[in-house]
Order: sequence, then structure tokens, then C-alpha cells
Amino acid sequence: MKKILYILGLIALISSCKNNDSFTVEGKIENAGDLKKVYLYQNNELVDSAFLNENNEFTFKRVSADPDFFNLSLGDKSITFIAQNGDDIAFTFDSPSPESIYEVSGSDDSDKLKDFNTLSSKFTKIFMQIQEEYVKKVSENPALQDSLNKVLTPRFEQNLALYSKETLAFGQKNMDNLAGFYAMGTLDQIKYEQELIGYAEKIKGKFDKNPAVAQFLKRMEAVKPVSIGQPAPAFEMSSTDGKVIRLADFKGKYVLVDFWASWCGPCRQENPNIVKVFNQYKNKNFTILAVSLDDDKADWLKAIKDDGLTWSHVSELKRWESPIVNLYKVEGIPASFLLDPQGKIIAKNLRGETLHSFLANTLK
Repeated sequence: MKKILYILGLIALISSCKNNDSFTVEGKIENAGDLKKVYLYQNNELVDSAFLNENNEFTFKRVSADPDFFNLSLGDKSITFIAQNGDDIAFTFDSPSPESIYEVSGSDDSDKLKDFNTLSSKFTKIFMQIQEEYVKKVSENPALQDSLNKVLTPRFEQNLALYSKETLAFGQKNMDNLAGFYAMGTLDQIKYEQELIGYAEKIKGKFDKNPAVAQFLKRMEAVKPVSIGQPAPAFEMSSTDGKVIRLADFKGKYVLVDFWASWCGPCRQENPNIVKVFNQYKNKNFTILAVSLDDDKADWLKAIKDDGLTWSHVSELKRWESPIVNLYKVEGIPASFLLDPQGKIIAKNLRGETLHSFLANTLK
């Protein structure tokens, strides 16, 4: 019994010697080559650096009262990890490895983050294979470019969809640590807006002192009022002939609120598709209200005429200074919001064939 108590006491003594006022990072780089110095970043800010010793080892000692993101920069490669006071983190890193293979211990969150990086690398490898196949075949025969796009784009999109599905599952499984947050941050914030808003609600209060989390929560709180399922914010604006048009005037119809501008190349490229959609569905309780971010009325009117945009148009001619830009949290154009007859947002940023398919299934 005395022997057991002695062992327990020894363990307690060892544990008490652990420094909870800082954390350490020790690393060893195999095949370091010309690499002589390692840099440490915290939230993208350079906070320390260290030269490799004769055994290609380095050490950092830092302070972080709460879990935070750090990044080791090793030449043209880097490792993101999570650390807080009390952690003794050890890395081994194979510098020439194209997949940035590494081992980590001493931080549960960093270990989970490594699991996500392994998951991510699996899909990144497929993306690179698709890109390499495209470049190789186009270089051999440029005439194949269009046909290759038709063949390879679905493969790319399928891989992206599978990546997003597994990332969502990882994020949901790791809601109690920053590795899950890191994973969710790699998702398309427009396409997965609803999932990210829901995730933000669930992690409120868990990582309050982390700046990246605080910024994410603030953004999700801002976009929530104009997310799918919410009533579209009311507004009124002058039309091309100076008359006031109100969003409420369109109640009872499906309305595509389309943000665009004459100077926006991608908007003008999408306009033929919008014209096609309008002509196909205008007799099925569907219309369009275009909101221009122009500042020159002549340019605005000319673009409407040149592109054959025969639906309702409004603008304050203030570009990004227009209050509606902030009201709808528009950060880039083209941007669109599809409203149901009750004025509720049912879809966002649908373009091309995706818009056609959604309307075909909705306006039956």
C-alpha cells in the first residue's frame, strides 16, 4: 500500500512541475536540406523564430492562456497547430514531403487537427490529379479544352461535395475543440451558410476569447437576417424613370432580387442566362427585381438595353456606398436572393444551370 501511495505521490509531483504559465514547441526536421530557420506565427502574425541546431531541431516557448491557432513556417511548407499554456508539443516533420507529413504529440487539439489535415490531403490529392490531367491533355491538344471541361468539371465538383460532407461531419463531431472550428472554416461560406450559422449557434460561449472564433460568430450573426428561411429585408428605391419601387410591391410572386452592375464582368456574362430564365418562367408567377451598384446612370441604362434586361430595375447610383449593400450583406457581385410569394428567402446566389433546375423544381 505504501508503495502505491509513493508512486501516486511521484506522479502528482511530476504533474505539478508542469509549467502552466506557458507552452513549449519542440521540433525535429528530417531531411532539412538548406532550411536553417523556422518561423512561428500566431493568427497570421509573426511572433518568433528559431535557428535549427546541428541536429535540425528547434524550440519555442510562448504564452497563450487560451487555446489558439499557431503556424510553423518551414521554407515553402507550414503546419497549423493549436496550443495553450501547459502544452508540451513535439513535432517531427519530413521537409521534402509533398504532402507535408508530420507527427505531433502533446496537444489533443493539434492531434485532432492532424486528423483533419489527413482527411483534407486525401481530397487535395484528387484535385491535383484532375488539374494535372487537364493541363497535360490540353497542352497535347488545345482543341480538347472545352470537352475536357465538360468531363473533368463534374469530377471536380463531386470530389468537392464529398470533401464538404466529410468536413461537416468532422466539424460536428469536434464541436468542443478548435480543430472542428478550423475544419468548418474551410467550407464555402456561401454554399454552406445555413450549416455554418447553425454551427455558430452551437459553439457560442465555448471559445469566447479566441479572436478567429469571435470574428466568425460576428459574421454569422450579421448574415443570419438575410439567410435562407428569413424574411427578406424591406427596401424601396428609384427605378430607371425615377419612380419609387418597393420590394413589398412584389408580394405574391417568386422574385429574384439580383445585385449587379454595368461595370461587373461576371454579371454581364451571367445576364444571358438570367434573360433565358426570365423568358421561361415569367408566366409562372416569377419575376426579377434588379438592383444595380452603378454610379453612372448612362452606363446603367445602356447595359440594360444592350443586354436585353426587360424586368424591373432600381439603383441609388452609389456603388458600394448604397445602404442596401449593407442591408443584404452583399460583399461581391453578382449576388442574388430568391424570394417566395410571402417574401421569404428560399435560395441565394443561384446561377447558370443551378438556377434553371431550382426554378424548374419550384415553379411546377
